[in-house]
Amino acid sequence: MSVVLAKHFSTCVLSADSRQFYTELEIGTAKPTKTEQDGVKHYFIDSHSITEEITAADYEQQALEVLENEFKIHDTIILVGGSGMFIDALCNGLDPIPASKILRDELTKQVDEVGLNSLLQELQEKDPVYCSQVDQKNAMRVIRAIEAIRLTGEPYSAQRKAIPKQRAFSIHQFIIDHPREKLYDRINLRVDQMLEKGLLEEVKKLEKFKNLSALRTVGYTELFAFLEGESSYSDAVELIKQNSRRYAKRQLTWFRKHTDADWIPYDSVQIMSARILEKLSL
Repeated sequence: MSVVLAKHFSTCVLSADSRQFYTELEIGTAKPTKTEQDGVKHYFIDSHSITEEITAADYEQQALEVLENEFKIHDTIILVGGSGMFIDALCNGLDPIPASKILRDELTKQVDEVGLNSLLQELQEKDPVYCSQVDQKNAMRVIRAIEAIRLTGEPYSAQRKAIPKQRAFSIHQFIIDHPREKLYDRINLRVDQMLEKGLLEEVKKLEKFKNLSALRTVGYTELFAFLEGESSYSDAVELIKQNSRRYAKRQLTWFRKHTDADWIPYDSVQIMSARILEKLSL
């Protein structure tokens, strides 16, 4: 649908999927193929290596630079993707919270060696508010919170002011509204298709990089566990589907906070695109 809209406006597409950046992650990210991109210029697809971590702050800066150049020649640009934090970073800006790669690397090493529970306990003690809100299985977000707390001595929740920055462009946000049951069926089917395309072989090639942040993602972590003998293949596949459904549920929860967004009932690409163009003409 993003390609159909981009062709209508003779413009480009920016991806805000935090895993499709990485060249080495192909099958497990369901990255759009060159055929699917259909000649439309796409940014942030295959744009970085897994050894080059891209944070939401990095994305905000780099995507704003792209937009500055592209708005010189286009009136409308299509942003598409599923990483709510990255979308919000570009559209609304991030709070100026201090960061330290050295400390982040130390915390990541701690998680690798002893697990996430020690950091969750620290987060519960120092910031119970954020601890109750965060996805407690998302190591990157827990690490980021502890990093900010240790650097400032203040709760992470108190540092997140969520005051939108002024942007030089207007934003129209549309969310595809899948019926929950159909969405979950599509997720299950997509996992089966990725496995048929060779996801396990892709994961095997990337096993030596499993501790990188880019590889701490659904579809990869479950198969790493299988390769290490921690689960059966069938259990790993079922866990990928389960975790994908949970992730989709969290995405929807995140997007419901965007009260000015238009929810488009799921239908054919042509019908959904027509509805979006109709709303944009108002």
